[in-house]
Amino acid sequence: MAGDSTAPGSGGPRVVAFGGGHGLAAALAAWRRITPELTAVVTVADDGGSSGRIRREMPVLPPGDLRMALAALADDDRAEMARLLQHRLGGTGVLAGHPVGNLVLTGLVELHGGDTVRALDTVCELLGARGRVLPMADVPLDLVARVETVDPDDPARTRTIRGQVAIAGTPGRVRDILVSPSDPPVHPDVLAAIAAADVVSLGPGSWYTSVLPHLLVPRLRAALAASSARVVVVLNLEPQPGETDGFSPEEHLRVLQAHLGGVALHTVIADVDSVVDRCGLLSAARACGAELVLAPVAEHGGAPRHDPARLAAALAPVVVAGDGVGVPAGAPGPDGPGPFEGER
Repeated sequence: MAGDSTAPGSGGPRVVAFGGGHGLAAALAAWRRITPELTAVVTVADDGGSSGRIRREMPVLPPGDLRMALAALADDDRAEMARLLQHRLGGTGVLAGHPVGNLVLTGLVELHGGDTVRALDTVCELLGARGRVLPMADVPLDLVARVETVDPDDPARTRTIRGQVAIAGTPGRVRDILVSPSDPPVHPDVLAAIAAADVVSLGPGSWYTSVLPHLLVPRLRAALAASSARVVVVLNLEPQPGETDGFSPEEHLRVLQAHLGGVALHTVIADVDSVVDRCGLLSAARACGAELVLAPVAEHGGAPRHDPARLAAALAPVVVAGDGVGVPAGAPGPDGPGPFEGER
């Protein structure tokens, strides 16, 4: 099948990228410049907007994050098809606000008797996708968080909040998070992709609702712990409003470390201009047993977004290191080395 990243000998390192939403799309835009052997493993906990409406009305996985990953992997010659998948219907009726791709995926799942992976593979074929898209679990997930409120006069300082949208917008501080069901089924193709991977990537993205949930699924975490792949984490350019307000890059990393559960971390990539306490982040990376790479990975000006070409330049040496070739400390990136670039 075209786009099957577990197929041998198709010309590149095998990469499995975990995440959801815009963060995963940014990672995929970079990874696709490095290898065609790419598998996106996508969160299925979205309960808002079009995805929330669909999962409440149909026995399917929420399609929104899956759709975004598909569009990110579309061949350049199929750009118009990718735009169609991302297009949101207008008007004021029952279809208003639904992206076309969400409806297409939902229809294909129904057409294929509930087989989400077959539906995703079909869309990959239509898009000429550079890789494959798979769901992190075979059933829709709910996120449940313990949140500490910011009001010192609140007698119930800690509350339990359920749902991705509610957690992402919470004014409190998330203390821990879990998935429900706690041990969901995972498609065999996901586990096979992890077992065959040379590199696994986490982030960027909403930390508690897109990145950490993958480590909360026992079968995924066990597969990652058993994998010989290099694990690289791409840190966010700024905190997520509500979800991680006030979090420094090193605090993001400490939260991740608490959820690794035996998963070895090898490389942490951060934007050189987004890090204030470089020594603190270096210490946090070393506490995880990882090297820290500081590189210019953000777009110039405008909203804080990862630049695909710059991020690809920072990720490429991770692939080289995974092939057993050393990466020299201070190796220059596209705009020169950062002070700790390549630090071990």
